[in-house]
Formats: sequence, structure tokens, C-alpha cells
Amino acid sequence: MKDSCDLFKSQYKKAKETLVVLEEQKAEINLKLESNPSSATLHKELRTVNMDIRITLNELEHAESCIQECELKYNSSLS
Repeated sequence: MKDSCDLFKSQYKKAKETLVVLEEQKAEINLKLESNPSSATLHKELRTVNMDIRITLNELEHAESCIQECELKYNSSLS
């Protein structure tokens, strides 16, 4: 049971790291868009990064929920 908690914690940590990278990419794209606001390529990249951010946020939320559920089960089995 504890192993699955660790797995979810690992997934949460990886998703947080991914989110940082995606936010940096988004900032870079936004900066480039300031000098070239009509670039279709940059707008496409921005849409892709925004979608990846939403997916990663969902993964974070799911992992967080699973961690809480797992810890509740693990702690209740100790009682």
C-alpha cells in the first residue's frame, strides 16, 4: 500500500517539474510574440503549450487526490 503512495508522490513531483518547464516555454513564446504578434507558428506553439499545461495541471490534481486517498487508507489500516 505504501508503495502506491510513493508512486503517486513521484508522479506528483514529476508533474510539478514538467509544469515549471512548460511555464518557462510559455513565457518564452509570449516574449517572442511581443516582437512578432502575427506569427502563426508562435500562436500554434502557444496553444500547444497551454494545452500541455492544462493536462499537467489535471495530472497534478489527480495525483494529489490519489495521494490523499492512499494516505487515508494507509493511515486507517494502521489503526
